[in-house]
Amino acid sequence: MSWFGAGSRTNIISIEVAFTLDTTIEEVIENFELLGDWEERFAYLIELGKKLPALDSTDMIEEYRVHGCQASVWLRILPGINDTYEIHADSDAFIVKGLIAVLLLIYNGKTAKQILDTNSSKVFEQLGLDKHLSPTRRNGLHSMVNRVKSLASDSITQAS
Repeated sequence: MSWFGAGSRTNIISIEVAFTLDTTIEEVIENFELLGDWEERFAYLIELGKKLPALDSTDMIEEYRVHGCQASVWLRILPGINDTYEIHADSDAFIVKGLIAVLLLIYNGKTAKQILDTNSSKVFEQLGLDKHLSPTRRNGLHSMVNRVKSLASDSITQAS
């Protein structure tokens, strides 16, 4: 089973992800603080998710599926430049696409060690996601984080 891809297609997709998510996680946190209620915050998350490029249908296979999510989610982690990784993911649910956008802003462009050292729970707390997501969405979000960290850990093991 290979979670990683190689070749020029990886670099093209990575540039597309960086271009479409024209914000930082810090800006998302600030925007959340400015937005009044959770209906507006969820609408903002959905808008972030709409900026993501669609995952190629050939990547929407069982091998890349994240289990533990209420919605269907597919996730790959691909090598980038300078030992960093790029995450490519998609979902069939708009709110989950927004959560994926948050994950990309937290983890994309980091090394495997940086991914493992990053405390995404702190960001989720700052955003209030720990309190305002339904239990099934919260479980799905943690399943996506666990998948990212597991793939990063596997890449370290494979490199050893």
